[in-house]
Amino acid sequence: MTTPAVPVPRIPEAVHRRRWAILGVLMLSLLIVVLDNSILNVAIKTISTPAPTGLGATQSELEWAINSYTLVFAGLLFSAGLLGDRLGRKKVLLGGLVVFGIGSALAASSGSPVELIAFRAVMGLGAAFVMPATLAVLMNVFERHEQPKAIGIWAGGVGLAIAIGPITGGVLLDHFWWGSVFLINVPIVLVALALMVWLVPDSRDPKPGRIDPIGVVLSVVGLVLLVYGIIKGGQLADFTDPAVLATIGAGLAVLVGFVVFEKRSSHPSIDVTYFKDKVFSSAIAAIALVFFALMGVTFFSVFYTQSVRGYSPLQTGLLMLPLAAAQMIFAPRARLLVDRFGNKATTAGGMLIIAATLAAFATLEADTPIWILEVIFFLMGTGMAHIMTPTSVVIMQTLPREKAGSASALSNTFRQVGGALGIAVLGSVLSAAYRSGIEDKLPAAARRTAGESIESTLGYAAKLGPKGDALIGPANDAFLHAMHVTALCGAGVAFVGTVVVALFLPGRAPAPEEKAGEDAELVGVDH
Repeated sequence: MTTPAVPVPRIPEAVHRRRWAILGVLMLSLLIVVLDNSILNVAIKTISTPAPTGLGATQSELEWAINSYTLVFAGLLFSAGLLGDRLGRKKVLLGGLVVFGIGSALAASSGSPVELIAFRAVMGLGAAFVMPATLAVLMNVFERHEQPKAIGIWAGGVGLAIAIGPITGGVLLDHFWWGSVFLINVPIVLVALALMVWLVPDSRDPKPGRIDPIGVVLSVVGLVLLVYGIIKGGQLADFTDPAVLATIGAGLAVLVGFVVFEKRSSHPSIDVTYFKDKVFSSAIAAIALVFFALMGVTFFSVFYTQSVRGYSPLQTGLLMLPLAAAQMIFAPRARLLVDRFGNKATTAGGMLIIAATLAAFATLEADTPIWILEVIFFLMGTGMAHIMTPTSVVIMQTLPREKAGSASALSNTFRQVGGALGIAVLGSVLSAAYRSGIEDKLPAAARRTAGESIESTLGYAAKLGPKGDALIGPANDAFLHAMHVTALCGAGVAFVGTVVVALFLPGRAPAPEEKAGEDAELVGVDH
C-alpha cells in the first residue's frame, strides 16, 4: 500500500506566517508613490502662485510637472517589472525607493518650474520600480485563495494615500514652503527601506524575459510627443495649429511603430498576445478609461475648491476625505460583491457610478452647497473601489504566477497612461474652454498669458489692483463653464468604459455548491 503524497505548500511556512506584515510594508511603499500625486493635487495652486510663495508655474507647466512623473513612470513600468522578475523583486523595490527618495529631495529644492519638471521625472523613474514590484511580491507571498482579499486591502491602501495626501499637503502648506510636500517623502522612504530589508522575501521568475531597450525608447518617445501635442493644443486653444498636428501625428506614428516592433520582437516589452484574451483586455481598458476620466477631473476640482470657492489647501484636503474613506471602506469588501454578482456586474456598476459622478460636476456652481460636492466625492470613491479590486484580481490571475511582475506592470502602465492622457486631454479641453470664455474680457495684449487659466487671470487681476476686481466674476464664470464641459467629456469616457466592461468581463462564476450539484447531475446521467 502506497502512502499518498502530501502536497508541498507553495509558500514557505516562514513567509506565510508573516504575510500580513509583509503586506503592510508593501502598502507603505505603495503609499509614498500614490501619496506624492495626491499631495501634488492640493499643492498645484500654490506652485502656480508667483515667487516667493510658489514658482509661478503656468497651467501647461503644472500639467508637465504631473505628466513628467507619469510618462517616465508609465514608459518604464514594464521594463521595471521584467527587471524585477529577472533580478529579484526585493532588490528592485529597494533600488526604486532610493531613487524616489533622492528625486523627492531634489524636487523640494527646485528653483524653477523646469527644475521641478525634471526632478519629478527622477521621482517617476524610482516609482516605476516600486509599483509593479509591490503587487508582484504580494502574489508570491499569498496563496491563490487569499489573493483577492490581499489585493482588496492593497487597493484600499490607495484610498488611504488619497486621504492622507491632501490633508498632509494642506498642513504642510499652511506651515511650511511648497517644497515640503516633496520633502515629506524622504522619512517615509527611510522607514520603508528598513522594514523591507527586515521582512520582505526576495522572489524572481525562473524564466524571465529579456529587456527590450528599443521598445522602451519607442514607447516613451511616442507618449511624450502625443501628450506634448495635446497639452500644446489646449494651451493655444487651437488643435488645428500645424505644430500641434505635427507633434500629435508624430507621437501616434511612433506608437504605431512601437506596436509593430513589439509584435515582431522575440523579447517584447509588452507581449501583445496577452490582449487576445478579451477578459484581460477589457479589464486593462477599464482601468485606463477610469483613470483617464478621474485624473482629468481631479486636476480641475482643486481649482474649483481653491480658486472659485476660496478654500485653503488644508480645507481642500479635508474636502477630499469622503473619496478616500469610500475607497478604504469598499475596496477590501468589493470581492464580496464579485462573489455574489460577478466581475461584470460589479465593475460595470462601478464604472456607471463614476460616469454619473463626473456628470454631476457639470451641475456645480460657485454657490452650490458644499455637502453636494462631498456626496459626489464619496460616490466617486465607491465607484473606484468596485473597479480597481475586481479588475486587478482579473489581470493578476489571468497570467501565470511567475509573470506576476509583468501582469502588475501592464496594469499600472495602462493606469498611468490613461491618467496622463486624461490630464493632457481633459486639461486641454479645460484650458481651451476657459480661454474662449475669458478672452473677450481681457485686453488684447494680455490674452495669451492671462487667458490660459483661472490662476493666470487672477494673477493678472491682482497686478491691476482695484481695477482688476472686475475680472474676478467673469474668471469664475468662465472657469465654471469650462469645468462643466470638461466634466461631461470625462463622464462620456467613463460611460464608454461601462459598455466595454459590460460586453467583455465574465459574469458570476458558479458557487462551489452549485458546481458540485452540476457535477453530481452529470455523474447521475452517466450511471
